[in-house]
Amino acid sequence: MTTPLKETVGRYGVWSVGLRAEDPARHGERAEAAAELEELGYGAVWLGGNSAARHAAPLIGATSALTVGTSIQSIWEHEPAAAAAAFAELEAAHPGRFVLGLGVSHAKLADGYRRPYSALVSHLDALDTAGVPADRRVLAALGPKTLRLTRDRAAGAIPYLVTPEHTARAREALGEAPLLAPELGVVLETDPDRARALARDFLSLYLGLPNYTNNFLRHGFTEDDLADGGSDRLVDALFAWGDDSRIRERITAFQQAGADHLALQVVDDGPRDALPRAAWRRLADLLA
Repeated sequence: MTTPLKETVGRYGVWSVGLRAEDPARHGERAEAAAELEELGYGAVWLGGNSAARHAAPLIGATSALTVGTSIQSIWEHEPAAAAAAFAELEAAHPGRFVLGLGVSHAKLADGYRRPYSALVSHLDALDTAGVPADRRVLAALGPKTLRLTRDRAAGAIPYLVTPEHTARAREALGEAPLLAPELGVVLETDPDRARALARDFLSLYLGLPNYTNNFLRHGFTEDDLADGGSDRLVDALFAWGDDSRIRERITAFQQAGADHLALQVVDDGPRDALPRAAWRRLADLLA
């Protein structure tokens, strides 16, 4: 019997685009970084972008217990049969170490985007047939309908760019058993203007994606909050920034709202595919 995800991923993980880098020249650097994350006490790594089992395999091979998940694998770009075969191969080599995180991506980013909820249901049906167990997959669920689907068809939810208020509603929709592991952007800056500027630069991509903006509007934000790069209210709700005490307080707010695990993403002025290892170390000290 597979150990429940709540027990394997721990309280904290790292969300990173850089750890899924395609460049073979960076494989050693990525493996070394994953090994250090495990030593620092993180329980999971979530591979940003349109990631797949092949990106997870080197990191799993370089560690002894770290859980590695996709966050997310786009249902539009990965056929269920191929995804299931890759899952089975990695599961045979490293049982219980890989989690298939799935999502519907966005109309602006995915070819053939149509009826995303129905497409996700069909994708899960195909994964069932191909042998990927529900307790080894998680969904990037934002809205109530997809959260209910997560409750019934997956091991948990990995919502991205959300607030403690969304976390509380997600916990209510999921019930207590499924894993709830929201992503949280962390800006290790104490100056408010500097911290919010970094967060707004990061946020700019997502303010053009209706899946996110509609979710913000569902949770009490207004069109004014979405204008001009995002209001202070929106930025402060979506990101943890400030001194150690303030960042801990923000993390605690998500936990008190019902998060089992937080996928922490460092937001700074470096390239998005960088490996901010010094920041990961600082975060580990802060969390300890």
